[in-house]
Amino acid sequence: MGKVLKLAARNLARYRRRTLLTSALIVLGMVAVLVFIAVSGSFKRLIVGQITDSMLGHVQVHQRGYVASIDNLPLNLNLKPEAVAQVEDALKGIEAVEASSPRLKFGAMFSNFTETTSIRLNGIDPAREAATVPLLPGRVIEGAAANGLLERGTLLVPEILARGMKLKVGDTVVLVATNLDGSVNGKTFTVRGVLAGVTGPGGRDGYLHLEDARELLRMTGAEVSEIAVRLKDPDRLKPAFAALAARLGTVRDSQGQPVFEVHTWEGLSPFANIARMIDLLDLSIKVMLVAIVLISVMNVMVMAVYERVREIGTVSAIGTRPGRILALFVSEGLLLGVLGTAIGTLLSLGIVYGLNVARITFAFGREEGLVLAPTLGGADVGVVCATVIAVAVLASLQPAWKAARMDPIQALRHI
Repeated sequence: MGKVLKLAARNLARYRRRTLLTSALIVLGMVAVLVFIAVSGSFKRLIVGQITDSMLGHVQVHQRGYVASIDNLPLNLNLKPEAVAQVEDALKGIEAVEASSPRLKFGAMFSNFTETTSIRLNGIDPAREAATVPLLPGRVIEGAAANGLLERGTLLVPEILARGMKLKVGDTVVLVATNLDGSVNGKTFTVRGVLAGVTGPGGRDGYLHLEDARELLRMTGAEVSEIAVRLKDPDRLKPAFAALAARLGTVRDSQGQPVFEVHTWEGLSPFANIARMIDLLDLSIKVMLVAIVLISVMNVMVMAVYERVREIGTVSAIGTRPGRILALFVSEGLLLGVLGTAIGTLLSLGIVYGLNVARITFAFGREEGLVLAPTLGGADVGVVCATVIAVAVLASLQPAWKAARMDPIQALRHI
């Protein structure tokens, strides 16, 4: 086999221009695929990270029917204390869970004593919320996010509201909310911090302490609207979701209906569609790479067979077996694939390194922006390289088979 590979390498060197052009096409395809995978993967991680780590969490648990009415923030579909305890028990039995945070979501009137507007609020346990969505403290652009984001009697106000009403840290504001019974209650708060905006659901919400929220709504029990869950490994989202859904799915009400509904962040955010589009683009560009390699290698191998008919006839006439001729041409395709993937991988790694040095930044509503950090995993490089080499070998099979089946007498008569 070593002699066949050496002879194949010599044949490729004989037709240097054609070999270089074919290799260049393979290299171009490799670079396009690997750089796109690196950049799109980093962009996807930025989007998903901003959504899960600063607002939603990876998984959320609600009472059945809550998500269908989530725009109205229905207080009548809150999780009751006993339901909260059941969810907490279920989470303790799942090893993949890192942290969880109960939230009480509601709408209120917000006033600085001169202007009044509406606001969406999240009542949170500060320490648990910071553990569940660790990027939330980083969104505090004014004020200090100490002691687990905020204390009782204070608010975190979204930037768009603070700018519109000219609020500063330390200002006193009033919240007026209507509870489940329809009675109205008001309470004064101090602005603890201003939150940078983030595109997506919950990106313009304010935050207050969970006990303050219950007091404002005159709740006697420890009700919550949802429980957000953070996983140790986001890549294990599907099995963790399945495990939690299976545990909570056994809990039924008096009519035999499920009490809970469990959703991943993908089911709660429209940005999941963008993530799926990125995956589809990855697949599309890989298909384009296969087409480039297939056409270019097949073309060069067909031309090689056509131009070397007399040579093939000669080696056949002196007793070279058809299998060896087949191996020779397949080896040429293999070497073309290996050469293209080697150069393409090195160039791609260099470009990815350059992109990291350039520190391309996306704002996403934040003044400091988010830095794109493309990376190429060994698995991605391995899959693409293996695909290119395999396609190169497959593309050379038909011309190689034709060469191996050639009649020596007819081949020697070829002009």
